[in-house]
Amino acid sequence: MYEDIIAGLNPAQREAVTNYEGPSLIIAGAGSGKTRVLTTRIAYMLANGVSPNSILALTFTNKAAREMRERIETMVGSQARYIRMGTFHSVFSRILRENAARIGFPDSYTIYEPNDVKNLLKSIIKDMQLSDERYKPQAVASRISMAKNCLITPGAYIANATLAAEDREVKMPEIGEIYNEYCKRCKQNGAMDFDDLLLQTNILLRDAPDVLERYQEQFKYVLVDEYQDTNMAQYIIVRRLALKHSNVCVVGDDAQSIYAFRGAKIENILSFQRDYPTTKVYKLEQNYRSTQTIVDAANSLIAHNSRRLEKRCFSAAAKGEKIRLVRVLEDSYEAVEVAMDIKDRAREGAEWRDFAILYRTNKQHGLFEEALTRRAIPYRVYKGMSLLEHKDVRKILAYIAIIINPNDNEAFKAVVNYPARGIGDTTVARIEEIARTKNMSMWHAVDELTQSPTLDNVERVVVRKVGDFVKMIRELAAMRHTMSVTDFGKEVMARSGILHMLEIDKKPENETSKDYLDQLLSMMSAYEEECAKDMEEGLRDSDFEPSIDEWMQNIMLQTDQDQEDDGNRVTLMTVHSAKGLEFDYVYIVGMEEGLFPSQRASESLADLEEERRLLYVAITRAKKAAMLSYAEMRRVWGKTENTMPSRFLKDIDKEYLDANFNINELSGRSRWERAAADADDDIFARSSRPQQRYDTRRGEVPIRNFNRGNTGSNTPQRPRPEIIATPQPLDPRRAGMRSVGTRQGGNSTTTSGGGAPLGDCPFAIGQRVQHPKFGCGTVERIEALATDHKVVIAFDEYGSKTLLAKFAKLTKI
Repeated sequence: MYEDIIAGLNPAQREAVTNYEGPSLIIAGAGSGKTRVLTTRIAYMLANGVSPNSILALTFTNKAAREMRERIETMVGSQARYIRMGTFHSVFSRILRENAARIGFPDSYTIYEPNDVKNLLKSIIKDMQLSDERYKPQAVASRISMAKNCLITPGAYIANATLAAEDREVKMPEIGEIYNEYCKRCKQNGAMDFDDLLLQTNILLRDAPDVLERYQEQFKYVLVDEYQDTNMAQYIIVRRLALKHSNVCVVGDDAQSIYAFRGAKIENILSFQRDYPTTKVYKLEQNYRSTQTIVDAANSLIAHNSRRLEKRCFSAAAKGEKIRLVRVLEDSYEAVEVAMDIKDRAREGAEWRDFAILYRTNKQHGLFEEALTRRAIPYRVYKGMSLLEHKDVRKILAYIAIIINPNDNEAFKAVVNYPARGIGDTTVARIEEIARTKNMSMWHAVDELTQSPTLDNVERVVVRKVGDFVKMIRELAAMRHTMSVTDFGKEVMARSGILHMLEIDKKPENETSKDYLDQLLSMMSAYEEECAKDMEEGLRDSDFEPSIDEWMQNIMLQTDQDQEDDGNRVTLMTVHSAKGLEFDYVYIVGMEEGLFPSQRASESLADLEEERRLLYVAITRAKKAAMLSYAEMRRVWGKTENTMPSRFLKDIDKEYLDANFNINELSGRSRWERAAADADDDIFARSSRPQQRYDTRRGEVPIRNFNRGNTGSNTPQRPRPEIIATPQPLDPRRAGMRSVGTRQGGNSTTTSGGGAPLGDCPFAIGQRVQHPKFGCGTVERIEALATDHKVVIAFDEYGSKTLLAKFAKLTKI
């Protein structure tokens, strides 16, 4: 049986699967089959007699947990159902419910979604008489979230001078007090937010040693997927639970650590071997997803990061075509180029679902939507939860549906007892039985009963309970064509009782629901305005008035499209959203300084390296081909600005790129600077000027064409917090409150002595400098890089930070 389980694994995978005792670090490169290794390892453990109840497997998505369990079950049968497996939040939410009284919460505690958090913070800011212009709920929520992920409690936050200085700098000195009040109200309401699920688990394991011992004894084997994405709270939980047996296995790829903005600490995986000195390291370096060229290009890129675990990935596939590098004049041309290339490949047999357009920020997808639409290319923009998926919005839509179409049984069942009217499941089941017997809809069955002069006892009970509901629906149906769409929407919200239900209870989640209903009314109003505009322009018959029926039809079509995630469509998404996915053809757009990498990343080496990892993730999503593109001019807030190509383009070895211009022009200069340096040249590379590629039938302007690609460290040391008995305020530089590039340990390659500048570096050791954010400081160390210098500065208020001299905006004092 053992051989059946591990059949088909390569030698590295087999070794990682069969050695399951003691601490293990599985470094899994992109596309190396890490999920298969993790699931096979668990199946192998079960086949060797390990009890499923003794296994705790932690993931970052419910989908990953579900797929892992299904795979394990196909290998070893029903044992897989008894493994404690799920996301950090789902697993520890269950543990908290089992022990909620130990930390002063009811076991039925509410979990606040982000909008609930926002509404509660709005209320607190108002009650504290603070400026809602200065104290934006989202900004405050982000700060509180980071604090919780770093195990910084309200008291510790208020007492931390560095955090207080940062809050003063951004003109929000009362964040600590808001955080304190927020936690008090959450506890009063018997509610936790998502970050509390981890913070409160740490508090539970700290304050209830018997609970900790019970789970330590139960979970003899702890496995963690995507370990590079763990934050401090998750790290401490794993350390606590694994402390007794040390059978902890973590799987991850430091090169794909891209969630520092959520509190993820790359140090967790970089320092795993120091946390567990007897660790066995297994490297999964064979990529089963991408071509060799794509893998080599990604390797050459990530090699420029200083904080990484050494590995050299290789591909099981052929060499494949080079990565195409495209330069265009303006951002709109970039969208057209991508759309036309997708169209070309589709003509050659590719499916729309094979393509993905990846961008750094959500604000970039508009031009691509337009370009795809004009070419009749179906697409979907990957986003979070839609407005139309919210519970109370769905209920209002169900009310409208039953008013429009009384035969809609699902709509009837959705609203007949919402808000609660004492119509229980038994009554609903009886109505459904009567409807089936008489071969009619549930609405018509009830309608007939209410008008019948002869009823049996059961029927009389049904009529008594649903009579008011029937009367309300009839009255709303009579109003349907007598008022505007927006006014009718308001009437449904009021007469149904939903608005009243939300208003009488001032809970934050109800305020959130009211916001969603207000957005729904805005959609109705926008529809009426659009209809009026169409009438003015002669696009709509003046006799064809806007109607709730038409609006509802439009909404339902939109909803169907939004939910059809597995349709045959091109995918548009941010790089962060693309992690864990793969596509045959990937277009990585907006490769410009200030965009990718972001402007913020230029201030810190740590942030810059995270941005480089983000590009690594983007490139390794591609199976067959990838394209990188940038525009020389981009519209920002309505203004056209000149741009510079991303520095990351120079990090990729030229041998893996096929550019539509002279690649030696990647100098970091704008097109105007190049023109000034060489007046005999224009914005196109003369040596490789291509044919113009554009479609005059669509009124497009010329853009550049290009040919298809040709086919053919040691772990850094850092201070590690001990397993503390109480959540302590952490050094903000390590707590993620401000990302910094300081690297503990390792060797500094070159420093200057005697106060003399190093090479062409404009600064010297011992020199006083000023930074626009961090204030005044003293240069401590300078390290030479290929095209820049790393400058380590001890700032008076913010401690030591590592900055890049070229981008740091430092001035000498």
